[in-house]
Amino acid sequence: MGTGADAPVERVAVTDAAAALLRELRAEHGPLMFHQSGGCCDGSSPMCYPAGGFRTGAVDVHLGDLEPGTPEPVPVWMSRSQFELWSHTHLTIDVVPGRGAGFSLEAPTGNRFLIRSRLMTDGEAERLP
Repeated sequence: MGTGADAPVERVAVTDAAAALLRELRAEHGPLMFHQSGGCCDGSSPMCYPAGGFRTGAVDVHLGDLEPGTPEPVPVWMSRSQFELWSHTHLTIDVVPGRGAGFSLEAPTGNRFLIRSRLMTDGEAERLP
């Protein structure tokens, strides 16, 4: 693996605040995963589940793994159809006060995960794995 300008670019990241909440959720629920919701009843938000609590398959894309300081990485998934629209976007999972989505593990905490996104630069897009 290279470093600096040669290093592969990650598609996903996590803020310190979201990582802290993930550590709390990990302590209570065990290994975790995210699936970026494409809309419908919960809007377009990152949904946090116990690992395997959302069944992924050929219609989903593994965007990468978060390293929030839990014993294992937290994989992040998105539907393939949504990925086609977001393929050149870097996603950062953050947390803010508010009511989370009903199916996501943070809902009872008084916080909600959200996605902060930005377009990747041409240089980053060239270094995607």
